[in-house]
Amino acid sequence: MTTTGRLYGIGLGPGDPELITLKAHRLITSADVVAYPVKKGARGVAITIAEPYLTEAQLRLPLEYPVTTESTDHPGGYDGALADYYDTTAAELAAHLDAGRDVAVLCEGDPFFYGSYMYWHERLADRYPVEVVPGVTSVSGAAAVLGRPLVQHDEVLTILPGTLPPDVLAARLRTADSAAVIKLGKRHFPAVRGAFERAGLADRTWYVERATTERQRVRPLAEVDPAEVPYFSLVITPSTAPGGEFATNRTPREPEPDYTIPEPTGELGSIDVVGLGPAGPEWLTPDAHAALAAADHVVGYGPYVDRVQPRPGQKRHRTDNRVEAERARHAIALAEAGGRVAVVSSGDAGVFAMASAVLEAAHETATEVPVRVVAGLSAMQAVAARAGAPLGHDFCVISLSAILKPWDVIERRLTAAAEADLAVAIYNPASKTRRTQVAEARDLFLKHRSPDTPVVVGRDVGGPTESVRVVRLADLDPDVVDMRTLLIIGSSRTRAYPRPDGGTGVYTPRRYPA
Repeated sequence: MTTTGRLYGIGLGPGDPELITLKAHRLITSADVVAYPVKKGARGVAITIAEPYLTEAQLRLPLEYPVTTESTDHPGGYDGALADYYDTTAAELAAHLDAGRDVAVLCEGDPFFYGSYMYWHERLADRYPVEVVPGVTSVSGAAAVLGRPLVQHDEVLTILPGTLPPDVLAARLRTADSAAVIKLGKRHFPAVRGAFERAGLADRTWYVERATTERQRVRPLAEVDPAEVPYFSLVITPSTAPGGEFATNRTPREPEPDYTIPEPTGELGSIDVVGLGPAGPEWLTPDAHAALAAADHVVGYGPYVDRVQPRPGQKRHRTDNRVEAERARHAIALAEAGGRVAVVSSGDAGVFAMASAVLEAAHETATEVPVRVVAGLSAMQAVAARAGAPLGHDFCVISLSAILKPWDVIERRLTAAAEADLAVAIYNPASKTRRTQVAEARDLFLKHRSPDTPVVVGRDVGGPTESVRVVRLADLDPDVVDMRTLLIIGSSRTRAYPRPDGGTGVYTPRRYPA
């Protein structure tokens, strides 16, 4: 019985030979054959990292790429040329393994992190004993060189190849807490930088070249000459999470309103009125994320401002919930001084929120500041989705708050909705001082709806105390309703049904009987 050699995929780390792990060192010094990918005419990065530890007795096997970034006349194009290359070189490795020799394939960084080794692995792993040794990735090495944390707390790190189409790259970056883009080179770098600019992240992003080596360079993204960008470089948008010991240049929360206006820049700024969705960052749209990242000023009710990821250099203006007009005028003044302003609201900014207040102020002051409303996921959509599809047919939306309109107007609208047999999403149903409106609305609907009509009671959807219950209209208890609650009262066609998990779902059929 013939014993074959063993194949090792060895991660060497980002470049510094001292960052090779002890296990990688042991295996590359004991292997019979040391193989490594290399560009035509080049010495090779991997063999350069490992060189101090190799012996003269070991066979060195360069695996020369037929093509890297240049064009090819291969009938299968670039992908076809590389596929043939991996087939041919895998056969070379197999010949040594069949002869009983252990083969260590060197890989910069980590073998399974965008590494070339994986293509030999998939061709050989089912035929020979294989072991993969992880290595320090280029992203980890660059973060260490940069001296800034990649992620903190509940942040999510997004890693992307610079070869993605620029619009796809920008869309992915808009939702990133922190990000790293690898595979640059002079050909892709301009598009990558443009994607960061469109995502609003460029001014807190860093370029790192040949991290951990004697030739490493670190520059702000804006200061990089694309003509000088090698393949072994990447860009990093590090963490800016508040509360971290190493979150450099982060903006502290401002506990008091600040209506000061900076010195005018001589240019006109802009206002984005941004809907944050009903809860955490997972409800934020890419468009909203980009607007927040690009803003010089974030203006809004204090708890909503606190939901926005801080950005170095960004000014935060936290105000009370009942100063919408003052907040809107302050945002206009900031924009007239040249600032990019994001006015934030929970849910959708156009639904009982700041969009109408800002547009009204802009209309009254005849300002030339452009105002854009950035849509957000509304609370009614979030509650409806948790319950099923209670808004699947015609519906309306009514606020029970009598602060800005009299109660008799609310009563007339509730009556009209009930008589029209519409499902109704009810915002602001109660507060600490308003405790009668829910009962009055329930009793009004009972004049037109069956007592068994399903009512969805959603509270803090997406938040830590989320609860969604389905009750009969007759059983709706006003005492369990507060300002963090949204109600959806079904139409005569709305149906409740048992879910497999033991809960109750709700839907309204799209057909209505003639």
